[in-house]
Amino acid sequence: MKSENQRLWAPWRDKYITQDIKNNKECVFCRMLKQKKDKQNFIVMRGEACFAVLNLYPYNNGHLLIMPIRHVSELEKMTPAEKKELFGLVERFKLILDEVLEPAGYNIGINLGHVAGAGVPGHLHVHIVPRWCGDVNFMPVITGTKVISQSLITLHKMLSDAYQRRNRK
Repeated sequence: MKSENQRLWAPWRDKYITQDIKNNKECVFCRMLKQKKDKQNFIVMRGEACFAVLNLYPYNNGHLLIMPIRHVSELEKMTPAEKKELFGLVERFKLILDEVLEPAGYNIGINLGHVAGAGVPGHLHVHIVPRWCGDVNFMPVITGTKVISQSLITLHKMLSDAYQRRNRK
């Protein structure tokens, strides 16, 4: 057993944390929703109470965020309808990612509060991060660069199309 602390470094997210969040007073997610530029903001779908958006600074290809439309920071502050739709969309998009990207596994989670790792602590969101064997390699460690194999534009189209196909059934 190692006695030293181990860390997971994500230097490619530095721009997001230090510039985008700090330079804008308004919540990034609320701003996206108001703009109504879903394609440009990589919003895959809007529901009655929740929406799905690609993470602009993904940990891995296909990294989605599912969240309530309403600006809310805690699970207990969500309405029953928001909770039902939120977790229904997590399940639905996990199946869509299975179909479109065929990952070997997932990390699915919620970071509540800044100290827990929430980059936008005021607007609760669920991360769905597809994983593949060997998807963590030397690039982030040696070069400080995370390799994402697919553009957000291509992925947005694939996931939006798959969501639309599933809704027609």
